[in-house]
Amino acid sequence: TNALTMAWRLFKNLSEEQQRYEKQLIFEHPAFSRLCQQLLRDARRMTRGDLVFSLHALVHLGVPQNTLLVQTLVRVCQEKLNQLDNRCISVLATTLAGMDKDKNVSALQAGLQLLVEQRISSIRDIFILQNLMKCLGKDAPVFLKKKLEVAVLRGIDSLTFPNALRMFLVLAAMNHCSLPILNACSKKIQENIHDTPFRQLILVLEACHTLQYRNVKLFSALADYVNSTAYLWDKRQIILFLSACEILGFQPSELLETFAEKVTEDPEFLNLKNLLMVLRVYSRLNYVPRVQKHLFFEILHSCLNKCLPQISNTELLKAVYSLGILGCLPHHALDVLLQKDSKDELILPGDLKEQNTMMLRCVKTCMELDSPSFTKPAFLLTENLSSLISLNLRKAKEALIELLGDENMFLQNVRLPYKYHIDFEIRMDSDRKKVLPITATDDHLDSCVQRLAFLFAPMSAFCLGTTHPQGRLAMKQRHLNKLGYRVILIENRKFQEMTYEDAVEFLKGKIYSEDAFSLPEATVQDNN
Repeated sequence: TNALTMAWRLFKNLSEEQQRYEKQLIFEHPAFSRLCQQLLRDARRMTRGDLVFSLHALVHLGVPQNTLLVQTLVRVCQEKLNQLDNRCISVLATTLAGMDKDKNVSALQAGLQLLVEQRISSIRDIFILQNLMKCLGKDAPVFLKKKLEVAVLRGIDSLTFPNALRMFLVLAAMNHCSLPILNACSKKIQENIHDTPFRQLILVLEACHTLQYRNVKLFSALADYVNSTAYLWDKRQIILFLSACEILGFQPSELLETFAEKVTEDPEFLNLKNLLMVLRVYSRLNYVPRVQKHLFFEILHSCLNKCLPQISNTELLKAVYSLGILGCLPHHALDVLLQKDSKDELILPGDLKEQNTMMLRCVKTCMELDSPSFTKPAFLLTENLSSLISLNLRKAKEALIELLGDENMFLQNVRLPYKYHIDFEIRMDSDRKKVLPITATDDHLDSCVQRLAFLFAPMSAFCLGTTHPQGRLAMKQRHLNKLGYRVILIENRKFQEMTYEDAVEFLKGKIYSEDAFSLPEATVQDNN
């Protein structure tokens, strides 16, 4: 056991390439074969500690799971399961977490689960509890997950920084979002953030996504740390971190600005994979650099042009779509895309067809509405789809009736050209002192009438913890402005949480206050 364990300790500190070489040497060594034969003979006479540590070392050294030796040790562990102390249970749990499911492994795991249920009240060590949680995984019954959570909370005051980092990954493996544990771990990480390895930062963010845990303070602390130490990290590392933030819908604006500066200073790292990640991050999070934004987009356009010979049709569409969201279509890449579209090369079977159709439609809308030659139409054809509205807009409708006195003072569920849709439309005089009846303004629109478009958007349409719209919503907002609307964005969940009286006052402030209007973020084409 000592020989195997020492071999594993030396082996795990090697690089991946060295591990492959050393593994071959170990397996071909005659002494290793003799050691395994002896282990097979003595398995049932071994102490509980030697048994579980030997199995742990063999599995992690890469001895195939279907060998007689590994299967024998698994069966002996099953026979001696009730004799194992908490430390041995922890080692066994770690081993099983790295093994594939087969008949013997599944039986041992089921027995381990029963044993944990019996002993959980006596286990105080956070590290042991984490090993058990990781082993039992997401298939553990809910009541056992709750018991493990309670056991962890009993010792939460003794939580160390490494345990706090590991706890995120363990809870993600269990698919169990425990807010008290996660909040305590978040606090511990924020206190020790300068000791966090870069890879762990990304793993924590990925675990938060799996658990649907949204902690703006934690995300901000991690982003501020990466931004303040950006000179230490490779640009590929930073884009991986930004990509993890993008998946969470969190916009680390200062880091995005810093990274844009790095791109303009040294764009050579922008291969096709990295370019697509950059475009996806900046477009979804709706971020246009404050400094050297024209140079930033010129570099992205240039890199995209260099990648055109090797880029797939779908990747090209995604790249042009991302730049379209930001209001900065790439002319050459767009021409190539339209040529492919004319040959029906962008139509794909299955699930991708609908997504590609949507992206292509958005690109063509951007071509028209974001063009410098586009002028606001003198008359805009709209269609009032139905008097029926969804349940989550009923409160808004009632508040508007209370505020304006009549249902004829606004339109609801309005469909516009370019397949855009708005929840409510209100028309006001040019001084914005008075709301006008819809029927009275149909004949003299746009000359002396201001149109207000109300968009009640879900929380997921905004960057996390802010009212900053994400890419698709920002593009819609920009295009509605081009069509002559002043856009009022409202986060629907917060609106639903208001009392009826507060909702009426809120809408009143939005309608009559100049500051209430949401204007789109500056895009590159605005200043061309």
